[in-house]
Formats: sequence, structure tokens, C-alpha cells
Amino acid sequence: MRKFLSSLSLRNVLFVLLLIGIASGVGQLASRYKLQRDITLNASNSLEPASVTVLKQMSGPIDIVVYATEQDARLGDIRKLIREFVSLYQRYKPDLKLAFVDPEKEPEKTRAAGIQLNGEMVVSYAERNEHLTQLNEQVLTAALLRLAHTRDQTVMYLDGHGERKLDGVANHDLGELFGAKLKQNGFRIASLNLALAQEVPDNASVLVITQPQVPLLSGETDKLLRYVERGGNLLWLVDAEPLRGLEPLAERLDLLLPPGVVIDPSAAEMNAPVTWSLGAAYPPHAITRDFNLITAFPSARPLAWNESDEWEHHALLEVAPRGWVSRSASQTQFDKRHDTPGPAIIAAALQRHVNDREQRIVVVGSGAFLSNSFAGNGGNVDLGVNMVNWLGSEEHLITLQPRAAKDSQLTLSRTQLTAISVGFLIVLPLLLAAVGARMWWKRRRA
Repeated sequence: MRKFLSSLSLRNVLFVLLLIGIASGVGQLASRYKLQRDITLNASNSLEPASVTVLKQMSGPIDIVVYATEQDARLGDIRKLIREFVSLYQRYKPDLKLAFVDPEKEPEKTRAAGIQLNGEMVVSYAERNEHLTQLNEQVLTAALLRLAHTRDQTVMYLDGHGERKLDGVANHDLGELFGAKLKQNGFRIASLNLALAQEVPDNASVLVITQPQVPLLSGETDKLLRYVERGGNLLWLVDAEPLRGLEPLAERLDLLLPPGVVIDPSAAEMNAPVTWSLGAAYPPHAITRDFNLITAFPSARPLAWNESDEWEHHALLEVAPRGWVSRSASQTQFDKRHDTPGPAIIAAALQRHVNDREQRIVVVGSGAFLSNSFAGNGGNVDLGVNMVNWLGSEEHLITLQPRAAKDSQLTLSRTQLTAISVGFLIVLPLLLAAVGARMWWKRRRA
């Protein structure tokens, strides 16, 4: 008996020692290697890939100073909320530092920083800073995008001939979504009237040309051509209309702009007009790398070009493989005598080397796809911003594509609610009582 107890005690001691050893080993591994997995709905406790990419692009330290009291009347422990939120970013960038300043205890420092609200954040990077008064991923990552720009970028748009305005609010303008997104990402926007300006300014990182409603003067066209000759970057949104003075520009770029509108039967299958061209597959290019959103191009015109030794032409978007190019938007039935079968290229990127630098140009056969009326469709804005980023030689600064919110609500009918209530409140208790009574009866008889 004593030998048995001794053997049992030894086994217990060995088991305890083994358990302690395993726990210590797991603790050591946990301290050295971090393994996390977000299993929440919509991955709400992790950053989007776009945010992670932005953090990886920022080589230097980031400082965030939060001016907040220890307790907020509405939010409670606001510092804890901010600390937990910023920790998501610190996982991927350890040199992101977070500090707090109490406005009540340090009012002079708070006033010097220009703080207006309790909980306001000042994000600093590369001797520049941004003030934030909202706490969410889109706002903070957008601020980091602006701070990550290697230089100040100005996007100018041609004005004075009835063109779409990059900061306009009319339906045909580009300002409410596309222009606003450019501003959010740190681009400056300015108009350019070539009837008044001597030349396209040298500080224009990108010039945007949309469809003029009246012809350009020959002197204005000459200024555009000189801008191209100097190596200026250009985004040309050309609609299915007469070029009105821009013919020399198309010729200089070796572009062919045949008349007609692309008819895409797949659009009708998506309950959209057949005059919309839907983009779903994109040829390899820096602009479309990892881009998988559907885009819509109303009344797009086809693009073609002459191969030349000067320009490199790359197709960015080919649409309507089952469609055709019609003579007019009103002619939606294929006419083999006059129409051209699809697919059709409606967006292209051009490159060449001039003045010891790479010149970049993007031409899209639809200006409406970025207009206030249609920019909200699919990934139109994201594609447009990617184009501007590439034109400004900052394609590494991707646009932040919001994570789609999943429906977390469960809607039940009155009958279903009644069935669930009866099941849990009556049937299940009775079933448990019956099982218990049966077990009691069996034991009593035994």
C-alpha cells in the first residue's frame, strides 16, 4: 500500500512539473511570437489591408498627441478608447508613439497647439502634422496618406470652355466625390484658364482635361501642346462628342478616337442602361494592381492608337466582349454594316521619357464616370484616384477602400418569434422536466 501511494505521489509530482514546464514554454513562445486572429463580424478589430500598406510606406516615426481629459462626460474613459484604437496601428508600426495631454492640467500647452475639442488628436510625421477630431480608421488613415506625400501635389483642371469642374457640385461636375477624395488624400486642386494664363504652370503635378462645350482657341491648344512637350502629366477624360479644338492633342499623343458609343449587353443584365460599359477585369498595370472593383462608364467612346517609337501605350480597360461600338447612343441594335463588334478599349495609359524624367498620361473615353452623378457606382472613384496617384508618381499611396458593412440584423416574423418563445419558455422546460422525472423514476425502481 505504501509503495502504491509513493508511486502515485511521484506520478502527481511529475505531472505537476510537466504542466509547469508546458505553461512556461507556452509563455515564452507567447512573449516572443505574436499570433492574432480577428474572428469578429466584418473583422472590426483589425485594420484594412490598405491601412497596413500605408503604414509600411511610412519609414519614419509617427507621433500622436491626444489632448483629452481622463474622463469625458459623454464617452467616459476616452483615453482608453483612443489607446485601444491606436494599438491597432502600433501592431504594424512599433515606432508610432502615443501621448496624452490633459487640457485642464496643461491649458497653456493646449492653447498653443490650437486645440478646440476634448479628445482632439495631433498626428505628426516628417515635420508635418494633422489635427483630427474624429476617431475611426478612415479618418486616421486618410490623414496618414496626406502626411505620406513626398511633396505637395497640385492637380489643375482646364476651365473656361464649359468643362467639368474638379471642385464643382453640379451633376456633371467632378467635385463631390472624386475631387473631395483627392483633397482628402492631400492633393491641392486649382482651375486653369489658358485664355488668361501664359502657360500651364510648372507646379501643376497633373492637368485634368474634360470635354469642352465650346472650341478652344488655337493659342490655348498651343499652350497645351507645349505642356505636353515639356513632359507634363495629363488626365484626359474625353466624351463621345466632337473634340472642339483638342484634335491636335490627340494627334500629338498618336491617339485615334473613332466616333461612336460602346454598347454593352452585360450592363442590361445588371439592370443598367446598355450604353454603360462595365469594367470587371483589368489588364496588368500599376493603376489596376490588386484592383478588383466593378466600374461603370456611361456613354463611353472607344480608344485606339498608332504604334510609335515615342509613346508606350497600355490598355487599362477593355469592355463589352459581347457588345459593339454603335454610331450613336440611340442606336442600341447591332448593325453589321456600320457597327464594330467588341471588345473595345476605353481607357489607356501612355508613357515616354522626356527631359530626363518619365512622362505619364491617362486617357479615358468617358468623363461621366467620375461625375457627381455616376462616381458613386462601384469603384469609379477609387480607379480615378489611382490614376491621379500614378500620374503624380505616387502610386504607392493607394486609396482607402472602405470595408463593406455586413448585415448583422436578424429579422423575424411574428410567427417565428412566437415559435421561438414557446419553444424556449414552454417546450424546452417541459422536456427537461420529463427527462429528469424519468431518470428519477429509474433510480427509484433500481
